[in-house]
Amino acid sequence: MPLISKEDLSKNAAAEQEEATPLINIKTGNHTVDKNIGRFSHLVEHVKSWGWVAHLLRTTERFNDRLGSQFGAAITYFSFLSLIPILMVSFAAVGFVLASNPDLLAELINKIVNSISDPNLAATLKSTVNTAIQQRTAVGLSGLLIALYSGISWMGNLREAIRAQSRDVWERNPQDQEKIYRRYFRDFVSLTGLVLALIITLSLTSIAGSAQKSIVDALGLGGIEWLRPVMTSIALVISIAANYLLFLWIFWMLPRHKPRKKALLRGTLLAAIGFEVIKFVMTMTLPRLATSPSGAAFGSVIGLMAFFYFFARLTLFVAAWIATAQYKDDPRMPDRKDKAAQKAKGTTVNDSEYSPDHVIVPDEIHIADVNTDTKVQKQ
Repeated sequence: MPLISKEDLSKNAAAEQEEATPLINIKTGNHTVDKNIGRFSHLVEHVKSWGWVAHLLRTTERFNDRLGSQFGAAITYFSFLSLIPILMVSFAAVGFVLASNPDLLAELINKIVNSISDPNLAATLKSTVNTAIQQRTAVGLSGLLIALYSGISWMGNLREAIRAQSRDVWERNPQDQEKIYRRYFRDFVSLTGLVLALIITLSLTSIAGSAQKSIVDALGLGGIEWLRPVMTSIALVISIAANYLLFLWIFWMLPRHKPRKKALLRGTLLAAIGFEVIKFVMTMTLPRLATSPSGAAFGSVIGLMAFFYFFARLTLFVAAWIATAQYKDDPRMPDRKDKAAQKAKGTTVNDSEYSPDHVIVPDEIHIADVNTDTKVQKQ
């Protein structure tokens, strides 16, 4: 007997009622026009019945219903805000370098003084540099603490946004509530894992990009023209593989309930390719944006915010894509909590899927014959 939830009963009954009416129910009185409208309506319905189109429509509906764009904008804001303490730490590191190298410090101050015609402004900047060097320890420690707090908060916001797309229902369950110290510890561990994944990803990408020319020159194959696109393709594959590892960690570790295996692997590949497209577009756009005076002043800020925003939207859209995937024979990824709970209850994996929100409907009963307003007993 199939397992059908009450929500599925309502949706299926409503869908069967809508099947009787065409998608575009317009009558013009002209037989030819009405016939063409009916054909177009049936064509659209046929296209919507395709598996990947139906999946895309379900994903888009969930992404919009669960405020994916708003969550993406919030993640962008917190991402950009987290850069301020990182800049403080970087500024303190530069201060330590300049303090240990007086010649470099004198050269920097001379360049500042010589490049500015206004003596008052030059004196102000010179005093600012000296003050920053003197306060490098305080700036570095405070920036490090703020960066740690903002990074943990950013990870918590990213986790909640992904969970909002991954949950079966939009509302957060009482079981999702955690004590504050456990939540901060979990977010700290997740942030550490994400940083390590980013380091591995960026290292693989940079090595793949910089090593290809050295390898070709070392082998004495620099004169072969067709080898360049081959090496570029290899570097692209390595970069996508690195992106795959990053998103696999995000979609596997951040949601509270583990996703389906096939949906997770395919969705991660989609996110990896999409992230590579974003990087390619940003690489092509930013140099052109910097050619104009306004672009030179604000191009880096705008480009960074656009990168964060598209990354957040891509991540949340793929999270919705994974959650709405419907593949046959697609088990969930293993979860130690689920295994421990099932072992304690003495139930199997299939038994754990039965909940008060699910009912058993015999195969011979059609969905249209079920009245969703009444309570259905288990058979």
